[in-house]
Amino acid sequence: MARSLPSTAGLLITAVTLAGAATAAPAAADSRADAPGHAQVQKALDQAVTDGGAPGMVAEVRDRRGRWFGSAGVADTRTGRERQPQDRFRIGSAAKPFTATVVLQLAAEGKLSLDDTVDKWLPGLVEGNDNDGGTITVRHLLNHTSGIFNYGNDKEEFAKFSGPAWLEHRYDAYPPEQLVKIGLRNPRSFEAPGDGFVYSNTGYILAGMIVEKVTGKTLAGEIERRIVRPLGLTGTYLPGKETKIRGPHPRHYSTLFATETDAKVYDVTDQSATTGWAAGGMVSTVGDLHRFVSALLRGKLLPPTQQREMFTMVKTGIKMPDGTWKDTWIPDTTYGTGVFSWELSCGVKVWGIGGAITGGFSFAMGTRDAEHMIATNVTIDQYGRHNSLDMSKTVLEAEFCPSGSQARSKMLPRSGM
Repeated sequence: MARSLPSTAGLLITAVTLAGAATAAPAAADSRADAPGHAQVQKALDQAVTDGGAPGMVAEVRDRRGRWFGSAGVADTRTGRERQPQDRFRIGSAAKPFTATVVLQLAAEGKLSLDDTVDKWLPGLVEGNDNDGGTITVRHLLNHTSGIFNYGNDKEEFAKFSGPAWLEHRYDAYPPEQLVKIGLRNPRSFEAPGDGFVYSNTGYILAGMIVEKVTGKTLAGEIERRIVRPLGLTGTYLPGKETKIRGPHPRHYSTLFATETDAKVYDVTDQSATTGWAAGGMVSTVGDLHRFVSALLRGKLLPPTQQREMFTMVKTGIKMPDGTWKDTWIPDTTYGTGVFSWELSCGVKVWGIGGAITGGFSFAMGTRDAEHMIATNVTIDQYGRHNSLDMSKTVLEAEFCPSGSQARSKMLPRSGM
């Protein structure tokens, strides 16, 4: 499930002890010789493994000098296999911009409007707990301003998907309608649609359902037809009910939200993708994420009007009754429709996509003109003192910030990614 992220501290993985190992890709196009000068990124990858307990982490940089791939740790702690550039992995909420792009393309074709209400396409589905599908628009779903509760934060469901209970429920299949109902059985995050930003996977499940209602086809098929094939993506797809990853892939690991310093690490590679679906169920590669995000930043997938919609940003928080501001997502970010900007600790702003899922964190970020990009994946989700968000941000800052300017990121609140 594209999961809620609890605030925890002091988590140090000791069940997995690995030595950092830099690996060069076998293909010349992916070797360090193509784009030298990324020693700080390699150091950050190595530290994620040796200091942070990550089983393995990779990054691929693309800039005017070429392409560079680096990795540390292993793809499989049992066999010691090294990570490779073509490896596929679960990308969590980095699936959202794929869904958003399809919706925006449909808007460009006149088949729907971002001002359409949810009730227009899914009549009667969104109701209860002060939710009204007649006042929530497609735009509200895409930029997380709907106020609909994030189903990943539902206490009953979260209990199934944290700790050892996850092992019993890892293959549970969830129809999209069930995920929506889970979200709607909880109070709204704020009173009126548009009054604030609270990250909600439920909104993207609804967006995926609208795509299927408008087109009469599956969301997976529309992503394949509109994005994957035109861009020549070779390792990207939205699974159905299958629980294994197709093709070459690293193992995915998790502490299942345990906070103990000696938390056990579980292999969570095989799992149902239906718990994330349009909000976080996709699989991809670092190379594919580069191509996709570069196309988004450069306006290659959308006409100008819809491109402006995608990059119309909102602040990621809400104004409290006393007038103060409360961050509800990653601090120093703004959010568009599936994409976000992130001001790093050195003041540099990067743009792109990111996601977390049980088994890892993935980001693909870069300059607004896409001339300088990095994609990264760490195959563990952990949220304590050594947490996966910090590891990912450290890699980003190693590439985009002057040496020594990196600072620890703040923990994600319980709103998910």
